[in-house]
Parts: sequence; structure tokens; C-alpha cells
Amino acid sequence: MSGLSEADRLQLQTHLQNAVIACNERCLYQSAKWIAELLNSIPTPIPDLTYGSDTEEDETLEDVVPPRLDGASLRQDRREAKLESKEMHRYLMAKSYFDCREYYRCSATFLPSLEPQGPLNVTPTLKTQPEKAKLRGGPQDQLPMRPSNPTSSLSQKALFLALYAKYIAGEKRKDEDSEMILGPNDGGSTVNKELGPIGQTLEQFFAKQESQWQEGQPWDGQGWLEYLYGVVLLKGKNDELAMRWLIRSVNCNPWHWGAWQEIAGLIGSVEQVSYTTGTMWHVGSQLTGEQLSQTTPLLPKNIMTLIFHIHVSQELYQTTDEIHHELNQISSVFPENAFLKTQRALLHYHSKDFEEAERLFNSVLIAHPHRLDSLDAYSNILYVLDNRPKLAYLVSIATSTDKFRPETCCVIGNYLAKRSEHEKAVMYFRRALTLDRNCLSAWTLMGHEYIELKNTHAAVESYRWENLFAEHIRRG
Repeated sequence: MSGLSEADRLQLQTHLQNAVIACNERCLYQSAKWIAELLNSIPTPIPDLTYGSDTEEDETLEDVVPPRLDGASLRQDRREAKLESKEMHRYLMAKSYFDCREYYRCSATFLPSLEPQGPLNVTPTLKTQPEKAKLRGGPQDQLPMRPSNPTSSLSQKALFLALYAKYIAGEKRKDEDSEMILGPNDGGSTVNKELGPIGQTLEQFFAKQESQWQEGQPWDGQGWLEYLYGVVLLKGKNDELAMRWLIRSVNCNPWHWGAWQEIAGLIGSVEQVSYTTGTMWHVGSQLTGEQLSQTTPLLPKNIMTLIFHIHVSQELYQTTDEIHHELNQISSVFPENAFLKTQRALLHYHSKDFEEAERLFNSVLIAHPHRLDSLDAYSNILYVLDNRPKLAYLVSIATSTDKFRPETCCVIGNYLAKRSEHEKAVMYFRRALTLDRNCLSAWTLMGHEYIELKNTHAAVESYRWENLFAEHIRRG
């Protein structure tokens, strides 16, 4: 892996660069950030761009910088390219709505048929003669006719943005309707009410795709709608079908890290059984190394699969020499990548090598002082090592960066716990869970603090919710 040729390096950079653009265009900002960090951690010789020199007489900008392989230029499907070109102005407007967090407005730009029809407040009108009503036009005449299949005239790119915006709007509404953490009505039963319309629209779209595929035509999916359908199925607790669609997504588009993360969340609690005709997924058993190796043939053969394997192994506490060897291989391509360094630190953390894990986390913090990802795990290590001064320094770094991140709240909670201020620590762990109920470390640490406060019932509830969210974290 360390012997990447110049051509391979340029090709990898082009793929990653294109993936960052594609994720940003679809408002998948976390995946775009992750890929951009991967891209910028590739050692790249700095080209000499002194124009007009004799040595660069025949060199053009395209010889130095890979061309922007984005949008229609990447596709073989001319219909998609024409649709995207036709939608360009509306797409820019819809994305602007999304960036301003006007999610329903973004969705309605392309899919008004999924919005409530008719006026929200109906005022009574005077009775009129049928003839007059016909002349003036009844309510049905005043409402615009909407197509029975709203997806037929949209590109996959526009359809994804519209449905993803509606999904995010539903998640936002779900969080607003949720009860307080460990409150009397906290049952975690609040659901995203937009999943039904999104799922039905995608089922309609893929039904047409499946019929064409069975007739021998190539599957022309780009991986984005397949990913969103997989997420919707996960939220609906249909794990078997979700896994199939997520695997299809990464095979269509292996550069979208969000799809890999969803598979990683599934793969820890399903068992794969291979058949000659395909694959079936059964819920209820923990993944073993053998099952992970069975998953690999279903995945694309590229560098993302290796990173995925390392990440899943770390999440499942599988610290082996083989995993460290794979991590060394991939680190030779991305030597300064903070994510890979963090994976190595977490592997040492899981194997109880706290000193080495602390050293690795410290090196990441020095190189990226405002990076808050996995900082809660670093604070756990400093708590165990009884390094209170560095824990206090970590608090100052985190709070100066973003006070309202779950990781920051966990760091502050650990610092207060080290100072035996257990009630205040509980308050910060609860704040972390208010920001993100899926923050498993906050559930665990809050349970520890309730033990210190002799509140056994609350501690048991915290640990119970930790196990529940660990099992169903992928379903929200």
C-alpha cells in the first residue's frame, strides 16, 4: 500500500475530491468533512506554478490539477445529465433553503405533492347557486393538478435533496417532541413522521428501477437514493432489507462515508448467512471475525473497504495484530489523517493500554486543537490516569471551541466528576444527552455518577438506556 504510484495517487485524489463536491452538493456535510480530511492528508508534492517559465512552456493547468469530474461529466446516463441541467436554478434555490435550515421549503421546491394540499385554515363561505359556483370555480378547480408520479420528471440528485430535506425536518420535529431525559414520560417512542411518505416515494422510484434491471438493463443508481432508502428502512426496524440497500449503495458509490457508517451500525447486531443465490440477514447475534470476513466479498474492492474494516473492528473491540497491520498499511497512504490516528488510539484504549492511547490522543490534539471528535474518550483516559491538570486543559480547549457539543459536555462532566462534584457532572451528562440521545458514553458516565450519589434507581435506568441505544442507535 505504501508504494502508490504517481498515477494511483492522482486517481485517488480525483475520486476523493469528486466525493467531497458530491457530498456537499447533497448537503451531506459530515461525510464531506470526513472525505475532505482524508483528501488533505495525502502527501502531495507542491507543483511549481510559475507561469511563463521556460520549463513549463507546454504545461497547462489541467496537467497540474485534476479536472473537476463532477455532476453530469461523471455519468454515462445522458437523461440524468439533461435533467440536472434543466433543474440547475431550482436546485441552487433548494440547496440555499436547506443551508438556511428551511427543510420543508427545500423539499417542496421539487416535491410539492408531498406537502399538505389546500389552505391550512378553511373559512366558511356563503352558499351560492350551483351555476355561480361553477362560474367562479370550486375548491377543486382552484387547487393545481399535481402529477401522480412526481419523481418521473426529477433527476436522482434533485430527488435525493428533496427527500433528505424532508427526512431532516422529520428528525428535527422528532427531537422537539421528545420528552426530557429520564423524565416520567421518556420512553423513546417519538418517531420521525416523515418516514412513511419518504419510503413510499422511494419504493415507487425503485420499483421502476427493479423492473428495468430484471429486463437486463444496467442498474443506473448513483448510490445516494439507495443510501437514503436504507436509512429509512433502518428507522422502520427492517434491518434485513436495509442491509441489502446499504450494500448496494456502497457498491454504486463507495466514496460516501455515511453509508459505510450505517453498515457499521448494523453489522454489530446481525448475523450473515450466505447462500448460493444471495445473502440473508438475521437479527440477534453479535458479529464475529468470521462473519465480518463473510461480509467483505459483498463490498467493493477499494481503499474504503479497508478503512471500514478497521473502523468496525475498533467499534467491536477487536484489537488484533491483523487490525494494527491494516491500520499501518492505510496510514502509509494517509499518514497525517486525524481519523486514522484516533482509530489507533481507541484500539489501545480498548486494550487498556491507556498510556499509549493518551500519547496518541495528545498528538491528535496538538495537530488539531479544535477537533472535538472522540474527545470524550480522551477525557475518559485522562480520568482513569488521574491526570487532572490535562483534563482541565481539555475542558478549556473544548469549551472555547464549542460549548454545545455532546463531546464538550462529557469532557466537562468528567472533570467535575474528578473533582467529586457529582451533581454538576450529572447535569452536564444530561445536557450531552439533550444534544444527542445516541451519545452512549454520556449514558454510561451519568450512571456512574448516580452510583456516586447513591441513586441506584437512576443509575440502573441510565445503564438500561445505554444498552437500549447501543442496540438501536442506528434507528434513532
